[in-house]
Amino acid sequence: MDYNTSRKKLILPEYGRNIHKMVDFILTVEDRNERNRLAHSVINIMGNMNPQLRDINDFKHKLWDHLALMAEFKLDIDYPYELPNSETLNKAPNKVPYQDKNRKYRHYGVTVQRFIEEAKKIEDPEEKEALAVLIAEHMKKSYYNWNKYVVTDDVIIGDLSAMSGGNLKLDVDKITLAEIRETSARSKVVKKKKVVRKK
Repeated sequence: MDYNTSRKKLILPEYGRNIHKMVDFILTVEDRNERNRLAHSVINIMGNMNPQLRDINDFKHKLWDHLALMAEFKLDIDYPYELPNSETLNKAPNKVPYQDKNRKYRHYGVTVQRFIEEAKKIEDPEEKEALAVLIAEHMKKSYYNWNKYVVTDDVIIGDLSAMSGGNLKLDVDKITLAEIRETSARSKVVKKKKVVRKK
């Protein structure tokens, strides 16, 4: 038996083995004009396989790119479009510049860090403390969004102090952060359901 596992691996499986065989056949044709004619025929067949995409811009361009891929860029014909080369296709994408700072506190989000930076600039002690309390309450909400455990005020206040480099300090004995009822209800440990056995 001739199984697919023993056959040549398909470069673009969505077109099927027959299309790949047609492309392989075109590679064996010596006459350039005949190769061009056969290539256009294969492109038409590939287009008929996805008629709903014909109205999309550059659909034909994509088909010619796929033909070049299936031929492993060895097909010498008159392409109507400029094709990508194998080096461009295999090139690794550019690395996304993620911010690695404060990874320990990333569950609070970047916005909290921006709030803290702005609060550090305030000179009035009362205004600074009031803003620090608001930030701490927002941090508490963010904590519940990403953690299933109940958090105490001293943990939040400690994190705020650490994230601000000791610039925003709240007294745990004097400050009580607002209760986060909506999210704290989700964080409570679910009691095991009692299984009622039928007698």
